[in-house]
Amino acid sequence: MNEYTKLRSHRRITLMRLLCLLAVSILILSACGQASNPPNSTGHRGESATSPSVSPSGNKATPSQDTGHKDPQAQTTKEKDLVQEQLQQLTLEEKIGQMILAGVQGTTLDDQTKQMIANQKIGGIIFYANNVTTLQGTAAFVQSIKQENQQNPVPILMSVDQEGGKVDRMPDTVESIPSNRIVGKTNDSELAEEMGALLARQIKLAGFNVDFAPVLDINSNPKNPVIGDRSFGTSPDLVTRMGIAEMKGLRSEGVIPVVKHFPGHGDTSVDSHLDLPVVNKSEKQLAELEWIPFQSAVKEQVEAVMVAHILFPQLDSKYPASLSDVIIGDHLRGKLKYDGVVITDDLSMGAISKNVPLKEAAVATVHAGSDILLVAHSYESAKTIFDTLISAVKSGEIKESRIDESVYRILSLKQQFKLSDEQQATGDVKQLNTDIRKWRKQVDVR
Repeated sequence: MNEYTKLRSHRRITLMRLLCLLAVSILILSACGQASNPPNSTGHRGESATSPSVSPSGNKATPSQDTGHKDPQAQTTKEKDLVQEQLQQLTLEEKIGQMILAGVQGTTLDDQTKQMIANQKIGGIIFYANNVTTLQGTAAFVQSIKQENQQNPVPILMSVDQEGGKVDRMPDTVESIPSNRIVGKTNDSELAEEMGALLARQIKLAGFNVDFAPVLDINSNPKNPVIGDRSFGTSPDLVTRMGIAEMKGLRSEGVIPVVKHFPGHGDTSVDSHLDLPVVNKSEKQLAELEWIPFQSAVKEQVEAVMVAHILFPQLDSKYPASLSDVIIGDHLRGKLKYDGVVITDDLSMGAISKNVPLKEAAVATVHAGSDILLVAHSYESAKTIFDTLISAVKSGEIKESRIDESVYRILSLKQQFKLSDEQQATGDVKQLNTDIRKWRKQVDVR
């Protein structure tokens, strides 16, 4: 082979090697390109084949740059119903106990009160004038009840009727607050709201956490022996504005307000403490007058409503309002759409005791939709109600699910106000008295 032929052969081999290297390079680059840009599943213009993430609800979820971010919806579904959790831990006896609010005897903790707390596990106590001594003595009594109740799983309601005027449970060392009628004459809802806050501060001096106020009754009957100046006035508009303002004032100080006396006690001529009043009004007449303040209270998310012992034969000819499924169930819970706590007036009052056996009354009011049965002045009456409701549930006369409805509302209210048996009496009586005197001067000049 001559030199020329050798040179051509060498160039051919070199060219082939270059072509091979080029081909290999192309293949490698092609493979790399495919790995970095995979074809999409639909074959459209380089769109990514990766699907968007989907939430359990089926909605598309935008990927978060924060790996610690939690979907709010998923977070909500994981939140526990603390009230339901507490309810499920209660025995039947503990649940029935929550539905009883009882009176006590004397001015110090006695054995009967201890038994009600230990055996009936009552959910609340009410103080009357005969339970009150000095401010320090009353606060000590209240605190001893709370301390006794610490053996139970749910804090106790410590309640009192502190309206102002003639319904005043505070010792003389605490400045008095005038009646609703006097405050109503000012026509000033700001003064009424401050009144509510002052009432709350008064009862907190003794450690109470519930006030059976404001009165939302319209004083439409001048012969009324029960309401009178306990009402803000004769006009539904005035009573509504002033009553709702007082309710807000109580609430602002962390005290549970209880509006009363649904469906309206203003047109009675009989004292329900002594016997059963009868009001012969239609639903239309009640809706145009008595119910107006209560409707407003419901719209303002009122925490609790007390129901009166009054017979309204055009609505329910058998039972008074406090035991009536028509009035509590159909009207208050149904038409007025109220789902808060319903409390009966005292079941030991003459309106009930002279007309309906206590056992029958207890079962009837629970069937009607009441949550708390108030029974004052008698340990035996509280025990009778407790035993009656336990037996009614065990016999199937009352479903336990019905009891659970009431206890759920009660526990919700106690959790809402963060009640604790460790809460002490609070406030400065000197400062409060100064504030009451200053407020009264504003009332007097109006």
